[in-house]
Formats: sequence, C-alpha cells, structure tokens
Amino acid sequence: MDVYVFNVTFSILAPNVRDMKIIAITDAVQDIVELEWLVQSEAVHRQLRPHLPSDYVARMREVFASGADMAICVRDAKVCGITVFRIIEKTYNGRELYCDDLVTDESCRSSGVGGALMGYMETVAAERGCDCLALDSGTQRHRAHKFYFREGLTVPAFHFSKPLKK
Repeated sequence: MDVYVFNVTFSILAPNVRDMKIIAITDAVQDIVELEWLVQSEAVHRQLRPHLPSDYVARMREVFASGADMAICVRDAKVCGITVFRIIEKTYNGRELYCDDLVTDESCRSSGVGGALMGYMETVAAERGCDCLALDSGTQRHRAHKFYFREGLTVPAFHFSKPLKK
C-alpha cells in the first residue's frame, strides 16, 4: 500500500522553520494507513473540536467511512496541524474539495503549517479534478479568516444551518 508523504520546505518563506512533512492518514479509499499518527493527532484536533467523543479513533473511522480523508503536518516528530477533507460533487460549483477541519496546534501557529496543509489540499484537489476548494469557518475565528484571505479564499455565500437533533 502506498503512503503519500508530501515534503515541504519553507526556506524561502520562513528561513527559521525546519522542514515539515505532510503525512496522509488515509489512502484513496479512506482506509487508515497511519494509525499511530492518527492517535497522535487527537490532541491537536481537539483544539478545534473539543466535543469529539472519547473514542477518537472510532469516531474518525466513521468520518472516513463517509468519504473523508485526513492528513497531518509533522515537524520534528510532532503533529503540528491536521486537515480533514472530502470531495463533493455539487450543482453550484462542480467538484469541490471541502475542508471539514483545518487545525494548527496553538504552539505552531504562524510558522507555515496552515499554508503547508492548504498546499497539500490544493495538490490533492488538482489530482482529483476539483474545480474549487472550500471550507466553513466560525464567525468568531478572525485570525483564521485573515489566513484564509491570504491563501486566496473568498466569501461567495453565507452558510445556514439548522440543528435537527436536540
């Protein structure tokens, strides 16, 4: 089984940042290929999603079974960021790589981790024939919004939601 590793060097953008590796946690059919890295990713993922159930791996298996992929950014054998994404066919904008979660560890912010994960998703989107990359971001996440604008994302619409379970 092939494991996709995406090496990123930021010597031009940030000379003080060591090399980072993007490691795919899932393969092309959403099977987990890096279980140990998935386990190590939990603490970073919970910085954005503290409500995830205590059996993190079981929950992520459910998410992957619904078509999601996951990749992480590692520097010095430490998980610095994670992304969970999926490919969706939509009438509005065609084939879309939708990012469920993009999280950079608090201790690694502003060091190129988010940009590395965005670059990885853009590469995957191009390989899979996507027309666009999209994500939702909480209205209170102002620093994240500045980052997304710097990465070239725009706000083409509002996202409305109505909880159905009480």
